Amino acid sequence: MSDEYVHRYSAEAIDAFDAVGEQVMDIGAVPAIEIIQTVVLHLMSAAAVYLGLGEGENAAEQLDLSEARKLIEALAGLVTAAAPDLGDHHARPIRDGLRTLQLAFREASPFPDAPGKGPGEKYTGSVI
Repeated sequence: MSDEYVHRYSAEAIDAFDAVGEQVMDIGAVPAIEIIQTVVLHLMSAAAVYLGLGEGENAAEQLDLSEARKLIEALAGLVTAAAPDLGDHHARPIRDGLRTLQLAFREASPFPDAPGKGPGEKYTGSVI
């Protein structure tokens, strides 16, 4: 291995490390509420896609209740844990979206869970 190769590789690694450091510093400037809301949005969007509610002609082909269940469960846990910090102004629309996803899951299920046993219902209570 030549010294030139090692030097070039090291320079690329240092540049990549610096770029990651800049990203970490940038996220440090974002309020926690905004980060939580971003994560909530990603969880909601992904759950909707796995419930077959995405856009496009093949949206129904994306139906995967197992994946949707995991995402809704994670969303319910996050919303429940973060609600006191989010305040009612931010938490209410998130809870409404979560409930909509829980109801859509129940509707999409060929064998719906018992009341209180659906995804996230151990955190939110029954949605029926």
